Amino acid sequence: MAHSEGLEIFDIEWKVGKQRLLRVYIDRVPDPADPSRPASKISHEDCSQVSEQLSVILDVEELVPGAAGYILEVSSPGMDRKLIKPGDYERFIGRLARVWVAEPVEKQTYFEGRLAGYADGIVKMTVRDREIAVPFAGIRKANLVVEL
Repeated sequence: MAHSEGLEIFDIEWKVGKQRLLRVYIDRVPDPADPSRPASKISHEDCSQVSEQLSVILDVEELVPGAAGYILEVSSPGMDRKLIKPGDYERFIGRLARVWVAEPVEKQTYFEGRLAGYADGIVKMTVRDREIAVPFAGIRKANLVVEL
């Protein structure tokens, strides 16, 4: 569905409260020849097209059970996007990021710095002119920082 349009499912959130909400984040598939090259942005039309296709699949296959219904939202990851896959740390080299780790690295559990790459399970960041090596497996949460 999305992949044929040069898109990929980036992340999914399922929230149950007063209403049931299925939020799907889509992104452009990075160019395999140059994953660090900026991809074109997700448009409103991209979101609308994926929403229509996904809605039909979810309803026909009855993948969201129950008579209560649900709300489907399709969105881009945003400028402060999560960093989920190892490839994200390569794709956004040079960008400012915030990273929280489960176990302290150099006596810290939070870092804000420039992404410097990923190799062999290690995320490299430049924090205050020092390169920090953060084990990918220990990252609890990470996202880009919006720079104006």
